[in-house]
Amino acid sequence: MPDDLSPHAWPLDNSYARLPDRFYARLAPTPVATPKLVKLNRPLALQLGLDPEALASPEGVAMLAGNKLPPGAEPIALAYAGHQFGNFVPQLGDGRALLLGEVIDNTGVRRDIQLKGSGPTPFSRRGDGRAALGPVLREYIISEAMHALGIPTTRSLAAVTTGEPVYRETALPGAVLTRVASSHIRVGTFQFFAARGDVDAVKLLADHVIARHYPDATGYRDLYEKVIARQAALVAQWLCIGFIHGVMNTDNVSIAGETIDYGPCAFMDVYHPETVFSSIDHMGRYAYAKQPQIAGWNMARLGEALMPLFSGDPDEALKQANESLQTYNVRFGRALVGGLRRKLGLFTEQDGDGELAQAFFSVLADNGIDFTQAFRRLGEGTARGLFDEPAPFDAWEQRWRDRIAQEPQDEATRREAMRAANPIYIPRNHRVEAALGAAIERGDYGPFEELLTVLARPFAERSEFDAYALPPSEDEQRNFRTY
Repeated sequence: MPDDLSPHAWPLDNSYARLPDRFYARLAPTPVATPKLVKLNRPLALQLGLDPEALASPEGVAMLAGNKLPPGAEPIALAYAGHQFGNFVPQLGDGRALLLGEVIDNTGVRRDIQLKGSGPTPFSRRGDGRAALGPVLREYIISEAMHALGIPTTRSLAAVTTGEPVYRETALPGAVLTRVASSHIRVGTFQFFAARGDVDAVKLLADHVIARHYPDATGYRDLYEKVIARQAALVAQWLCIGFIHGVMNTDNVSIAGETIDYGPCAFMDVYHPETVFSSIDHMGRYAYAKQPQIAGWNMARLGEALMPLFSGDPDEALKQANESLQTYNVRFGRALVGGLRRKLGLFTEQDGDGELAQAFFSVLADNGIDFTQAFRRLGEGTARGLFDEPAPFDAWEQRWRDRIAQEPQDEATRREAMRAANPIYIPRNHRVEAALGAAIERGDYGPFEELLTVLARPFAERSEFDAYALPPSEDEQRNFRTY
C-alpha cells in the first residue's frame, strides 16, 4: 500500500469514468440503516493491495455498504443493452450496482470494484436497486468456487447486511455484495451504442477494451477474434465441470472472458444434456448442452455491433464479421476436447478422443449417473460401483482402457493428473441452499463458512468433508430450482 494512504484508503482510479457521459450515470450509493459485515475475502483483499483489517473496521464496512465513499471513488452505473432470452432490449444498464472505481492488483492487473445492491439508479426500471441476502451469498459461494476450480470469473470481496428488508415475494434481509472483475464491460455495452447508431461510441469503447484487456490486438477484427477465443474457452470449461450459467443473455457476457452475473446458475448433479435449473427458462434456451451454441449466437451479436469498425463498406464488413465468427466453433471444439482429454487422463491427441468422451456422457445420461462423481471415480478406478447395471459402463471402460494403453505415462501419473482435472467437491445445489437457509432464517453462517472452506480446495480429498462429495437425495434434487 502506498505510504501516503491511510489504512482506510483504497487506491482507486476509474478509467471508465473518463469516457463520455453517455457511457454511464454518475450517482452515489444509497445509504443503508445498519451495515454489518458477514464475510470478508481476506486473501482477495491482500491481492488487491487492500488492508483486510481496515476493511473489517466500522469505517471499512461503511464503505463496503455504500454509506461512505473511499477516497478517489467515482461511482457510476454503466449503460448497456442486451438480448434477453433472444429478445433485444435497447436499454438495460446497472439497475442495482455502482462501479466505485478500479485498483491495480499485486500482479499489475487493473480490477473493477463494484457494489451490487447499492440502491436504485436511472437504469433500475422501477426496481428498488437492492439485493437480498440469499442471492448475495449465492454469488459469493459460486464465484469463489469457480475461482478455486480455475474458471475465469468475477470474484467476491465482501458481503454486508444492510439492516433493512427488501421485498420480493416476501420480506427478506437486504445485503450488498462487493464484486471484483477484470471489468464490467459486456457484449450488451457495445449493443447499447450500436442500436443508437453511435459509431463513435462503439469505437471509443473498442479502443478502451483493447487498451485494458487486449493490448496485443492488431485491430478491431483481431479484437473480435480474441473475444471469441476467450468465450469459446470459457464455455468449454463450464461444460467440463457441469456448470450451467442459467441466463446467457448478451448483457451477461463479459468482454474480458470472465463468468459474470450469477443469477439462476447451478452445477449439474445427474448428467443430462438438457438440464435446466432456472425457473424462468421455460423453453430450455440455456440448458447445459445448449451453452456452446448460445455463446456462438452471442458472439454473432457482438460482431454485428462491431461491423462498422471493420469496413466502411457494409458488405465487406459483414463478410469479415462472418469469417471471424467461423473461428468460434473450431476454437470451442478444440478447447472442449482438450478439457475432456484431461478429465479422461489422456496426454496425447487422437482423432477419436472427442467421440470417446461423448460416449461416456451417453452412458451417464442413460443410467442417471452423477457427473462429478463419475469422472472423479473413473480416475480412482471405482466408477463401476455407481452403476446398478454396469454392463454399459463395462463396454465403454474397455474402450477407454484400450485408449490409455497407448499413452506413455504410467498409472500413477495418470491418476494424479485426473485428480487435478476432476474435482471431488463442487457447490452442490442442496448444500448451497442449506447454507443460504441457515443464514437467512436463523442468522447462522456456520454452514456458509464451512461450505466455503470445502470449496476453496475442490480437488483435495479430505475425510472430514466426505458428505460434501455426495450427490443430493432424490427429493433434494427433484425440488431444486433457482430463481
